[in-house]
Amino acid sequence: VAKDLGGKVPATGVRLLDKGRTQYFALHGQTGHLVTAERIDREQLCDSEQQCVLRCGVIMEGKM
Repeated sequence: VAKDLGGKVPATGVRLLDKGRTQYFALHGQTGHLVTAERIDREQLCDSEQQCVLRCGVIMEGKM
């Protein structure tokens, strides 16, 4: 994410949107890398489906 933003991630104004109540992803404050924020249990999320996909969106507030 930091690379896409020119190497810098603002301290505020960045939000990650995950579907559901559990937020599985976070942005590392110093590096801007997308990291897992919560343990991801594939069997619980996708049951017996062969392909398991988690999607999240990044929202930037203000001008870039």
